[in-house]
Amino acid sequence: MARDIIDANSVESRDALVAWLEAGCKPAESFRVGTEHEKIPFYRADLTPVPYEGARGIRALLEGMQQRLGWEAIVDGGNLIGLFDAAGGGAISLEPGGQFELSGAPLETIHQSAAEIDAHLRQARDVGGPLGVGFLALGMSPKWTLAQTPVMPKGRYQIMARYMPKVGTRGLDMMFRTATVQANLDFSDEADMVKKLRVGLALQPLLTALFANSPFTDGKLNGFLSARSEIWRHTDSARAGMLPFAFEPGMGFERYVDYALDVPMYFVKRGAAYHDVAGASFRDLLAGRLEAMPGERATISDWANHLSTIFPEVRLKRYLEMRGADVGPAERICALSALMVGLYYDSDALAAAFDVVKNWSAGERQKLRDEAPRLALGAAIAGRSLREVGREILSIARGGLRRRARFDEAGRDEAFYLDPLDKFVETGRVAAQDWIAKFEGEWGGVIDPVFAQACY
Repeated sequence: MARDIIDANSVESRDALVAWLEAGCKPAESFRVGTEHEKIPFYRADLTPVPYEGARGIRALLEGMQQRLGWEAIVDGGNLIGLFDAAGGGAISLEPGGQFELSGAPLETIHQSAAEIDAHLRQARDVGGPLGVGFLALGMSPKWTLAQTPVMPKGRYQIMARYMPKVGTRGLDMMFRTATVQANLDFSDEADMVKKLRVGLALQPLLTALFANSPFTDGKLNGFLSARSEIWRHTDSARAGMLPFAFEPGMGFERYVDYALDVPMYFVKRGAAYHDVAGASFRDLLAGRLEAMPGERATISDWANHLSTIFPEVRLKRYLEMRGADVGPAERICALSALMVGLYYDSDALAAAFDVVKNWSAGERQKLRDEAPRLALGAAIAGRSLREVGREILSIARGGLRRRARFDEAGRDEAFYLDPLDKFVETGRVAAQDWIAKFEGEWGGVIDPVFAQACY
């Protein structure tokens, strides 16, 4: 999330938490798509990371973007840590290691998303250029160690960084060294949410494979095609994963609330202050018996912020977030949203996608999730290669986009945004494998050329 939700209305019951989620339902004609992506700033002159402070630091980058855009400042402890477009709904925010994120506005078409991304990247280059800053389109920082990676001055991140080593081995890598692209999509009612959640969860390993783009760590090969996805397997099992309960009878808003209530909290925010309650139960806050904050009662803000600190492969808020993909070039950022719009916003496509995944068992889905970071399209499920599944899913999505019939000024529907993914299922090779070939071949085992070739 770009910024914490502010709503001080108290929450008295579990039912109110369910109702808050259910309020996300909207008619199909109001469906939108939001596209988020993170990118990794670096200094072009010496390929070092960009710190927050300094005349050419992240703060200066944000200040330059604010002057150009006129967006509202988001401040934490006196530090500028993001920008918000009150009119359109978009935002710019910072991830823990300085990853520069655009949280796109909710838009009607992929054409609009593509224009938004193009404008943002142009603005980032225009502002970053005089500062000597470039931006990497890779799913993981390829060169710098964790110790060399800067730390952004955001209160919630300090709490998370203290807690992560207690619950997993790779949480700090996730926070400080990874970069993702995410598509956010709507649902019409509870049944629609459940079907979309199930399709999305089952297909996240396919997204991991298609968008695999993080084969480097500490200047060398890390043994994975999506190291970012592999890192999530070792971050925090209580708040990440494939949500097998979502496929069980009785799944709905209430079941997700019960799950979320049992995910340990990170913080409670009161005013501008973050109170560290890491490991505590939201159930205790709901009942007014949180040990660290006696007598304090839960608010809508607390609930919304807590939901934003849960990290399954598909996350439910008042919309659904697809979280399985590494970031890549602009055309692939658009491709992720196009793929999910094509599957989700056409009833025939959604039904066809559900038919593909409905008989997969929880064990098969988990095995696919475990193998995709290493094997990408070479992984298999239910006797089919992920490459074969991908070919079918892309065909279904393309049909959905064509039936949606949203045209740009050139008369094209949205289906052409899937083109960058076609070559992957045609060849079985994904972007990370091409990077590996370059590293082992023309680059001679030296990582530095990636900063020029994977730069926006």
